[in-house]
Amino acid sequence: MLDRDGYRPNVGIIILNRQNQVFWGKRVREHSWQFPQGGIKHGETPEQAMFRELAEEVGLLPEHVQILGRTRDWLKYDVPTNWVRREWRGTYRGQKQIWFLLRLTGRDSDVCLRRTSHPEFDAWRWSDYWLPLDSVIEFKRGVYEAALSELSRFVEGMPRQHHGSHSAR
Repeated sequence: MLDRDGYRPNVGIIILNRQNQVFWGKRVREHSWQFPQGGIKHGETPEQAMFRELAEEVGLLPEHVQILGRTRDWLKYDVPTNWVRREWRGTYRGQKQIWFLLRLTGRDSDVCLRRTSHPEFDAWRWSDYWLPLDSVIEFKRGVYEAALSELSRFVEGMPRQHHGSHSAR
């Protein structure tokens, strides 16, 4: 399901632990790390899609988390043409995402990456809030920075902007 501009509606999920570290997942059989994310199915609200993706990718259920906030508007990124399936080229541009910030109210042991038969992640760790900006794939970096910056207002004592190595480019 694409919008008229070629963007697939999607949700992004940032999960915080009690130390305000973020859940960082390693993609199956890849050396790339990312936040959980996934498409919004026809008839689903962004919140419904977020809870479905949370269960599918991380194994967490609604009772394991508390929603702290979400982005006001869609955040978009373009996928480089060489990453797009041949049959989608010319129509698919990328993702438009509503991002959710969640607090883990359960335990680390509630995380289950193998809840589905097609896991997205084969490893995970807690990382400092802004660290993903230094290691996420380049074409997602702007959206990650926008989401983390906008949602930082829901995290007590968190600076609103990242002042790490990549922003000096």
